[in-house]
Amino acid sequence: MSRPTHVTSGPYAPPAPARELTAVSADGARLHVEVHGPADATVPTVVLAHGWTCSTAFWAAQIRDLAADHRVIAYDQRGHGRSPASDACGTDALADDLEAVLAATLRPGEKAVLVGHSMGGMTLMAAATRPRFREHAVAALLCSTGSSRLVAEARVLPLPAGRLRTGITKRVLGSRAPLGPVTPVARAILKYATMGPGSSPGMVEACARIVHACPRAVRHAWSQVLDLLDLDHGVRELTVPTAVVAGTADRLTPLAHARALVATLPNCVGLTELTGLGHMTPVEAPDVVTGRIRELVADYAQIKEGA
Repeated sequence: MSRPTHVTSGPYAPPAPARELTAVSADGARLHVEVHGPADATVPTVVLAHGWTCSTAFWAAQIRDLAADHRVIAYDQRGHGRSPASDACGTDALADDLEAVLAATLRPGEKAVLVGHSMGGMTLMAAATRPRFREHAVAALLCSTGSSRLVAEARVLPLPAGRLRTGITKRVLGSRAPLGPVTPVARAILKYATMGPGSSPGMVEACARIVHACPRAVRHAWSQVLDLLDLDHGVRELTVPTAVVAGTADRLTPLAHARALVATLPNCVGLTELTGLGHMTPVEAPDVVTGRIRELVADYAQIKEGA
């Protein structure tokens, strides 16, 4: 039986890329990469890293807007979207994969604004000390993410904080059970767990299609990585100008994570708190997230290639 796919019409349908390629990571893992927008754009390239159980389709709204005048790179994390699964799952693999994508798509010395949502933000933290990251990153945006204690802080279950909630949350997020078809019940569950109460049916449908398309073995494997995540050191090494976006109703990475990032980042350039929004901020507030990316590009475009 084929897995559900992303939506194919409306603002959350991913646009066709100008070019597709395969980047090969340090361990041989193959990564599906999409290149959008004009090849001769004069502003820094934008590189998008999606989160757990998502794919390049998650960035449809940002790509559609930015590709009008920016070169935009989006890639599927290993095991997600069109990138094959790998036995290696961990923060080192996330960093290796981002380095491989940068090497495959950017010229030596070329600058880029790097954007990560959820596990994609963790990817940026994991790669912060890597040579290619430091060569290419001119600024960063972290959306709805955290660096540690993800399961302990999650509020998906309406229980008091403590061992019971942490234990049940770990089992729920790490479940090997198939998600099944995208039904009204499935949409309601996904909306409750990952989105704000005001999310439109179109937003919920787009996210549900993407999340349900993630293979359950991949979902489980990466849930174990997130359970043990400790990238606090990576936050301290993320020295480029970095902005943070978070929803106040985020149950997966509550606002406390964003505020901790702001307090720890060496060069934080602002926190945008989105009232009533959940974890899927690039879908729930596409104009705000895209606008923040454009601001970072404009603010740091003067840093030229090779500088």
